[in-house]
Amino acid sequence: MDNCVFCRIVNGTNPTEILFKNEKLIAFPDLHPRAPIHILIIPKQHIRSLNDLEDGQLIVDMIATAKQVAKDQGIYDKGYKLVINTGSEGGQVIQHLHMHLLGGKRMEG
Repeated sequence: MDNCVFCRIVNGTNPTEILFKNEKLIAFPDLHPRAPIHILIIPKQHIRSLNDLEDGQLIVDMIATAKQVAKDQGIYDKGYKLVINTGSEGGQVIQHLHMHLLGGKRMEG
């Protein structure tokens, strides 16, 4: 989708620091962090929200990626939070499925 900022990150037209990448997913720092470590994990395929997800394995893959990124960021043993907002009233700002990985001492929400 041309108007989706996450799709533009996936296709390389919006550059960002990529922390993890495989055939299905990428992870990168959130531009508006709510914790010292705030990373977004997104599918490369445009899926509007959790409600539109048909492949349950993708969530399993996203969680496995979050665990790996938490290890890479040095917060795996200290603890972290995973959040998926769904729909605008559920707090989803960008209409592309994504998981927030939050770690560090200052966490909100």
